[in-house]
Amino acid sequence: MEENNLKSGFVNIVGNPNVGKSTLMNALVGEQLSIITAKAQTTRHRILGVVTENDYQIVFSDTPGVLKPNYMLQESMMKFVYSAIGDADIILYVTDVVEKSDKNLDFIEKLNALNIPIFLLINKIDLTTPEDLEALSAKWQELLPSAIIFPVSALLKFNLDNVKKEIVRILPYGPKYYDNDTLTDRTLRFFASEIIREKIFLNYQKEVPYSTEVVVEEFKEDKNITRIEAVIYVARDSQKGIIIGKQGKLLKKTGTAARISLETFLQTKVYLGLHVKVDPDWRNNKLKLKNFGYIQE
Repeated sequence: MEENNLKSGFVNIVGNPNVGKSTLMNALVGEQLSIITAKAQTTRHRILGVVTENDYQIVFSDTPGVLKPNYMLQESMMKFVYSAIGDADIILYVTDVVEKSDKNLDFIEKLNALNIPIFLLINKIDLTTPEDLEALSAKWQELLPSAIIFPVSALLKFNLDNVKKEIVRILPYGPKYYDNDTLTDRTLRFFASEIIREKIFLNYQKEVPYSTEVVVEEFKEDKNITRIEAVIYVARDSQKGIIIGKQGKLLKKTGTAARISLETFLQTKVYLGLHVKVDPDWRNNKLKLKNFGYIQE
């Protein structure tokens, strides 16, 4: 197909924490690229997912939830969000039937100032009634008058086909940004660290998951096994003890869960070595955040 007959563009997913952005991204791309837990602020990076067909290429982008930063890590997360609304051809603003429509009015104002198509996706509609959904849709239409509203369930994949059809309909004609077989811009090493971090969010409570970062220090692919050595950074000595657990049982449980998911993701046997280190100020250290991939200069 000639390039000028191809529709292509960047469709960026934004919204408040815990509304289902990552579930939506994975459903639209057809692969689990973003980690998903019930805790807010699980997504920290901007992650691309590429869908290529004969007549279009959609570059989806998952982003961290909108928040007011308390430390440098969160400032970097919000930079990913603002870069996403700055380079989008289409914005997918995700809300759900639980959160208040006036939760982040200053961010809504930024969206209203954009001169690009905005799709408002009201997620988790399986948790409400048709009457309440209609009233909520009316509220959102007042807040974002130019938005096209789609009631969806990302978990059940309800109405996502219509969202994708409308995306393709209004995408501009343009170049192919990625090769046909490209699924994402991220490396296997990155996804290994994200899978481990997902298990930390699932296995530990309170502030511990938010104080951790995972760095894959070795990723070696042999013929029949992939060997991974990773470090879990925490902010305090007490958190190191919590991560390890009595007689190392919690760390072993987390490692086993991560290894099983990694074997499914990589389609090979995996050896996973996990180590825990304390770095008190990693969330406010510019050099560390740069090394962890949160600051790009």
